[in-house]
Amino acid sequence: MARYALLNNVDHQDLRVITRYGAEYGDNVATVLTFPTEYADVQREYPIFFRQDPANGEFASVALLGLADGENLFLENGRWMAKYVPGMFARGPFLIGFQDQQVDGAMRKERVIHVDLEHPRVSRTEGQPLFLPKGGNSPYLDHVATVLNGIHEGLAFGRIMTAAFQQLGLIEPMKLEVKVSETEKYAVEGLHTINEEKLRALDGEALSRLHRSGFLQGAYLVAASLGNVKALMALKQRRSSGAGSAAAAQ
Repeated sequence: MARYALLNNVDHQDLRVITRYGAEYGDNVATVLTFPTEYADVQREYPIFFRQDPANGEFASVALLGLADGENLFLENGRWMAKYVPGMFARGPFLIGFQDQQVDGAMRKERVIHVDLEHPRVSRTEGQPLFLPKGGNSPYLDHVATVLNGIHEGLAFGRIMTAAFQQLGLIEPMKLEVKVSETEKYAVEGLHTINEEKLRALDGEALSRLHRSGFLQGAYLVAASLGNVKALMALKQRRSSGAGSAAAAQ
């Protein structure tokens, strides 16, 4: 169970974070939340889709990492086999919280970093240090703070963006069916994407509103990312071929 604490350089001076990847750290998932603030990086490596929350009908963006439950094709021997690691993984055991602080005589809620002390990445003997010997933030912690800010801002921006897409009828369901071999096929349910035909048919005013809001680029990046399904299929084919070879050797 998670046990979050407000991060500080007194109580947590000796904390370290293990930065390799693997199932033991919860990285073996087929989809991960992604955000418009990282679309430009994500779309170069992963297919981006939308998933709908059945409770409230809202859409959220996800990057597809595997074709079966609990499968992340980008994990291999403790390494992440892509140039860009999505923010929800790169953040490690941290999240942003808020704390009342007095600023210029007025109380304001300021962003602060919390750490999950029970997270399997947290260590006192190995990994990246969080603080410098004299108490300042380490480069790793500065990087985490940047990632967390991107997630925080991306969550808010993403909710508004997908609501705008939904209002214009641009989000459509998509059943992803992938044939890896004659005997190995996968169907990934619950995915949605951008209806490019409806996007092209929008009138000038609607396109202008999307552009002014910064949403139009997001729509194009989601559509462009679908080309990565072929790369994902190739990863699965190589992984399946390797597993088959290993089984035959035994």
